[in-house]
Amino acid sequence: MTTTESPATSRGRRIVWRWRVVDILVASVIGVAAGLVFVLWNTGYELPSAGLKVLLPGAQGLLVGVWLFAGVLGGIIIRKPGAALFTELLAAVVSALVGNQWGPLTLVSGLVQGLGAELVLLAFLYGSWRVHVAILAGAGAGLAGAINDLVLWYAGADTPFVIVYLVSCVISGAVIAGLGSWLLWKAIARTGALNRFASGRGTADV
Repeated sequence: MTTTESPATSRGRRIVWRWRVVDILVASVIGVAAGLVFVLWNTGYELPSAGLKVLLPGAQGLLVGVWLFAGVLGGIIIRKPGAALFTELLAAVVSALVGNQWGPLTLVSGLVQGLGAELVLLAFLYGSWRVHVAILAGAGAGLAGAINDLVLWYAGADTPFVIVYLVSCVISGAVIAGLGSWLLWKAIARTGALNRFASGRGTADV
């Protein structure tokens, strides 16, 4: 299958825009699997969240990274424009269809969080996959998700809460979704499951 590419980047790479069938299939598997993780975390986060709220209102944002990893992992593995958005949004769709306490607004969260990660990968022209890029993508998803939450769920919150929540979400996104997804991708790549992808052929650190 042919690919449609952009002009060469400053580092001599080209952005491959066209998705292969295998890209769509694997991205879909990632999105659905992540969505099932989301379903479990939708209830699993309640107890630790309650404890963090008591200790420091807004610190419950430290737990949101679990809902952000789909986009970062999908972006790292597929390495095509739109992969982070696709996988995060699909995971949100699965979570909403199975049922959760947020209903259709889950799709809004998935869209915003996926865009947060996607914009960071775009900033690197989809050409660098080092750990710091994954961490920044996770942080971007966390920041975007936090802003969305503050608008939808915490409107009117006081300034200390807003600051703590924003910082907590960014940290959680960077560590859990960013670093966590990068380590998970490394582990998957070592199994040989990604040999049909650049992400599985020793090009991950360039």
